[in-house]
Amino acid sequence: MAVRLWAGAVGALAFSGVVMLPAVAAAQGTVTVYCSILEEQCREGAAMFEKASGIKVQMIRKSTGETYATIKAEAANPKGDVWWGGPGEAHLQAAEEGLTAEYKSPMLGKLHDWAVRHAEKSGYKTTGTYLGALGIGVNTEILKAKGLAEPKCWADLTDPKFRDEVMMADPNSSGTAYTMLATIVQVFGDDKGFDYLKGLHRNISQYTKSGIAPVNALKLGETAAGIAFIHDIITQKLAGAPVKAIAPCEGTGYETGSVSVIKGGRNEEAGRRFVDFALGVDAQAINNKLRIYSMPSNKDVAVPDDAPDFKAMKFIAYDTGKYGSAAVRTGLLKKWTDEVKNKPR
Repeated sequence: MAVRLWAGAVGALAFSGVVMLPAVAAAQGTVTVYCSILEEQCREGAAMFEKASGIKVQMIRKSTGETYATIKAEAANPKGDVWWGGPGEAHLQAAEEGLTAEYKSPMLGKLHDWAVRHAEKSGYKTTGTYLGALGIGVNTEILKAKGLAEPKCWADLTDPKFRDEVMMADPNSSGTAYTMLATIVQVFGDDKGFDYLKGLHRNISQYTKSGIAPVNALKLGETAAGIAFIHDIITQKLAGAPVKAIAPCEGTGYETGSVSVIKGGRNEEAGRRFVDFALGVDAQAINNKLRIYSMPSNKDVAVPDDAPDFKAMKFIAYDTGKYGSAAVRTGLLKKWTDEVKNKPR
């Protein structure tokens, strides 16, 4: 498999071998993992961890917002041990609210600086596992059939020609969509950002529950445009779908995918071991196998040439810390729900 080195803001990848999770053939116990990445990744990770550790995995797949809500609801009697995946803002809010536990993984030294800074920002209550750039996906066949120009910018999606042709997730349940919401107010400012979101609202055909749903709709020809992470769109393109990923001209934000130990979990030691696994080469190389090319946080993971070219994109100075704070995240979601989602289209 051809690979390339990543430079600039994300740092260079080093190819210095494989970090293996120590196997414990007769290990006992079960770890309950709330998983907010793709279901295929969750299944692969569970099987690999069980084989390496001997610890059984109860894997529960939920979107980022749903998982945050579940952990908060269960705070008095936690049923999960680990939260794996999903954009970091919700993980940071959970950390601030005391829902996740401090853990300095011995894997920290293997990670890119941005992942370590993410851990430091949370008081080591969450750690970065991958980066994913936000973008616009289009179904090229639908655009051609309907005579729609390919959108180049966020602003293009508010064109009346895209009426009922845009799909995105609900930021209350989806980390992908929350990243989009936080991106828009940073690109345009609070007032103009919400003006934009209201204009976009008129063209939205459906607010889905999960962030991957608009990508699946693009693949199936159910929507002309969708808002998603660029690596997820590329996965479908590589599988033969007539889709294209676009980095908006005004600039875009990104997710810092995260992993956290849930505070008060019943199997804390197993939870910590799963975090070590999630930060290791084997777990992060699952994406290469599945052709899901987000940027891994472990410096020893090879990055294929088909992965998104971050150097060719215009990124904003995305403030994960601010938009992951409890007050800002809660307030932004409420404002979007009141002023955008609940208004007629």
